[in-house]
Amino acid sequence: MAEVELGQAVLPAYKNTLPIPHSTIPPRSSTSYTPMGSYTGLDEAEQRLLVLDVNEDENENESSSEVKIQIRDLSKVSDKSVPILSKVNVDIPRGVIMGVIGPSGSGKSTFLRALNRLWEPPSKTVFLDGKDICDLDVLGLRRRVGMLFQLPALFEGTVADNIRYGPQLKGKKLSDNEVYKLLTLADLDSTFFSKSGGELSVGQAQRVALARTLANEPEVLLLDEPTSALDPISTQNIEDVLVKLKKERGMTIVMVSHSIKQIQRIADVVCLLVSGEIVEILKPDKLSEAKHPMALRFLQLSN
Repeated sequence: MAEVELGQAVLPAYKNTLPIPHSTIPPRSSTSYTPMGSYTGLDEAEQRLLVLDVNEDENENESSSEVKIQIRDLSKVSDKSVPILSKVNVDIPRGVIMGVIGPSGSGKSTFLRALNRLWEPPSKTVFLDGKDICDLDVLGLRRRVGMLFQLPALFEGTVADNIRYGPQLKGKKLSDNEVYKLLTLADLDSTFFSKSGGELSVGQAQRVALARTLANEPEVLLLDEPTSALDPISTQNIEDVLVKLKKERGMTIVMVSHSIKQIQRIADVVCLLVSGEIVEILKPDKLSEAKHPMALRFLQLSN
């Protein structure tokens, strides 16, 4: 059973975890960061510390208690020196769906894109399985940490051509049967195999894009508003696939969404990002207990 600390911007405490190499991971500051915005010292913040059981299934594999991604003091400023992210600290456990919500312009997409180097984060700020992602081959990293965007962009050719694209770059050609399995995983039937992108609805194209991403066998899936352009049925199909990937493959999923209800349906834990800072970390059914004024207002207006 994994435990995650809430009310702070870092989730460090896990039971029965495998040791994570600390030689490359900078220690957290014990005094400088007060994520709730109203505390003057760590002792006071610690009094507000809550503990949440992310995984309530007693039979869940112990590996789910490991930390998959660690973010330490991740910051970014715009070309005009405006802060976009300000010393973001958070641990993302293996095998959970983490929702990231917050007002527009709060840095959600920027945060997400740092996790597979779609923008280059500073060294020693983002770690995958304890290793600095800046030290990893970027193409290899993006196969391990796949990403699905708001609007699907399919390549020319058939659906099967799209799904085979990633593995072909590594010199592997997926068999027809392997393509069919990926279609099924993305909630598409075999009739889509030979269709072109122009024959698909936006929802179908998004599921093809998901199957194409899954063909690379990623360990982590990043989702940037993946259902915002979809109808309710297509949205539910995508959500069902994500929950299935978590349960059956133990995949770690980080999802940015403006839909509070969507996050409440599928996420295990939620980060509230405001003005480039993670100000709250809560269980989905506890979002109404947010303390940060801006986060609370955003949640009230979203419901």
